[in-house]
Amino acid sequence: MATALHAERNEGGIATAIGILAQRFGDRLSRSEALRRQHAHTTTWIPNEPADAVLFAESTEEVGEAVRICAAHSVPVIAYGAGSSLEGHLNAPFGGLSIDLSRMNRVIAVHPEDLDCVVQAGITRKELNQQIRATGLFFPIDPGADASLGGMAATRASGTNAVRYGTMKDNVVNVTAVMADGTVIRTAQRAKKTSAGYDLTRLLVGSEGTLGIMTELTLRLHGIPPAISAAICSFPTVEAACNAVIATIQYGLPVARIELLDELQVRASNTYSGLDLPETPTLLLEFHGTESGVAEQVGTFGEIAAEHGGGNFRWATREEERARLWQARHDAYWAVRTLRPGGSVLATDVCVPISRLAEAVAGAKAECERLGLIAPIVGHVGDGNFHLSVLVDTEDPVEFRAVESLLGWLAERAIALDGTCTGEHGVGQGKMKYLERELGPALAVMRSIKMALDPQNIMNPGKIVRL
Repeated sequence: MATALHAERNEGGIATAIGILAQRFGDRLSRSEALRRQHAHTTTWIPNEPADAVLFAESTEEVGEAVRICAAHSVPVIAYGAGSSLEGHLNAPFGGLSIDLSRMNRVIAVHPEDLDCVVQAGITRKELNQQIRATGLFFPIDPGADASLGGMAATRASGTNAVRYGTMKDNVVNVTAVMADGTVIRTAQRAKKTSAGYDLTRLLVGSEGTLGIMTELTLRLHGIPPAISAAICSFPTVEAACNAVIATIQYGLPVARIELLDELQVRASNTYSGLDLPETPTLLLEFHGTESGVAEQVGTFGEIAAEHGGGNFRWATREEERARLWQARHDAYWAVRTLRPGGSVLATDVCVPISRLAEAVAGAKAECERLGLIAPIVGHVGDGNFHLSVLVDTEDPVEFRAVESLLGWLAERAIALDGTCTGEHGVGQGKMKYLERELGPALAVMRSIKMALDPQNIMNPGKIVRL
């Protein structure tokens, strides 16, 4: 049966398992076509492939029970958080069960003295920060979308704060996970470091639900800075902006956020978010620390920017001003649509060593122009990660082929620059084809791990590695 799952649907097993689950969970199991399609939602070019049913789980024990039923009948299981993933992670190419964790949204415990908390996987980052604000702490990983924390861990999410606070792999201490046979494990204790055995926490973080379903997480928290200042700085070219970023990072300036918007993205954001920025490549920055520390950081960055042609500085210190600025950055995907009403947006990302950033971004812009495509660029450029939002008429085969060419070229180019085909979107279905080039023999090791932990290939099959 395991071999059959790699190539076709297990019709009999699916029918039997869904019947058992319906008896056990009643109206919390839905076979509505609209709901099933919504739970396979994808904003990429990948077709929607819905599961056969959606289960709204409310506890780790229920997830474990559902997985055990599915395992007994060799039925695929796909975890669902907030549906914000971008590479077909939620699709069910072989059918099966989608387990929606959105009702598992409690903060289980907060330990302010230890700077950590324990949460259920379905809570979103905004909900968590609202609930812990009174402690003077916050969770810094900010991918833009109000994603669930379980989904963020599964895709090893990053975001605007990563240059200072790291990514999900740096901020997840422990996970509780349901494995492919329904067994529930904890990967670690709450200690800040450990040398006790394999690092199962980081094995599961970034595994995209292909090894197990994370149901609880212990997360690192950080103190809310006493002083925060945001800045906007324009540059004559993307190369100049990127070179300013490279110099800033190499100088060791502890900037909290440093984001790039090219001239097309600035134009779109001005229209959509009501900004009035000069339509030239622009950096958005944020500095955290004490009043004097932030002032020193701002002054130092001003000197670096001036050396690379930066100017038109604007500052935002009031919380509402900063919130408006960063909301505009987070709305970049939707803003892009104003550049071509009726067009579709295909989002992709790559990441390169910081020293190759200017070369990579300039090359991407040149390739877009060569192919005649409109593709605004934004990026968490402090760690070498940038995104293209490609506007396309998906009904035009010539244009669609051009977009496919661009996506392939960008991934291959990033890898050639010692980078990666994805800095934070993950692999899913969309980027599996690039892993052989990027990882080489290591991909065979990944397959071995997958087969050892999930011998029936029921945990989110058809993602990351082909078996």
